[in-house]
Amino acid sequence: MLNYILKRIGLALLVALAVSVIAFLLLRLSGDPAIAIAGEGARQADIELIRQTYGFDRPLPVQYVEWLGKALHGDFGDSIYFKTPAGPLIFAKLQTTLMLGLASLVFALLVSIPLGVLAAIYKNTWIDRLCLVMAVVGQALPNFFFALLLIMLFSISLQLLPVSGSDTWLHFVMPTIALGYYVAPAFMRLIRAGMIEVLEADYIRTARAKGLPVTTVIFKHALRNAIIPVVALTAVQLGFLLGGSVVIETIFALDGLGYLAYQSIAFKDYPVMQIIVLLLSVIYVVLTLASDIANAWLDPRIRIG
Repeated sequence: MLNYILKRIGLALLVALAVSVIAFLLLRLSGDPAIAIAGEGARQADIELIRQTYGFDRPLPVQYVEWLGKALHGDFGDSIYFKTPAGPLIFAKLQTTLMLGLASLVFALLVSIPLGVLAAIYKNTWIDRLCLVMAVVGQALPNFFFALLLIMLFSISLQLLPVSGSDTWLHFVMPTIALGYYVAPAFMRLIRAGMIEVLEADYIRTARAKGLPVTTVIFKHALRNAIIPVVALTAVQLGFLLGGSVVIETIFALDGLGYLAYQSIAFKDYPVMQIIVLLLSVIYVVLTLASDIANAWLDPRIRIG
């Protein structure tokens, strides 16, 4: 098990390093940062001065090594637009994004687990088909469009929930539903497939033959084993929710990392954009690593293989 963990950690570090290189190069290739900082109509002399001040005139490998070295020591540079250190600015917004991601994940599980169990119990019935239709709609419907529908219903028509902001828990209700409903179908289909397989197992037939209550057979014996693959998917989906919150946070004006990313792109704030991309990528890599380790711990065949 220890060898497996060490191998996965080594692979995760290589992936994180590769992501940092790609993020650095893509932002540099998207345009000249000196021109973005100087603004339109700036003189060439001013642009050259900015290049020298920020070190943009040096070779890209030198810039990357210097930036990575500072980042590893906690120095993420200064925000060009907000005129503050990028690190504290980003980590101050991270809490809101984490709250939204975790709330959306809990919502997705609360919706998908009952639907997946019902679809498996009533396989090939109208209940099963209805659950599958809900899953297809959830994945086919863009989350930004679903968010607009929620705003029209709960904010404009019923006037029950606030449209924007992040001051109270009510501000997180619609963003949580819009973001969580998009990932719920993956959980639902996985639970349905796992439950169908487990319900046909011999030990479930034995439990039924002993006269155990239906709820005990389903929730204590069947669901307990069918939900194991969901553990791995949960970590991956949480990373997806954190990285995919940019659109939802922008629509609802939540003061989180996603909305900060949108502002940074709009104002060409390269240092902030770079750290956000790196931070979200590292979080995703860490969650994937945790998922792999959890899978290996739950299923010995993985670490042996």
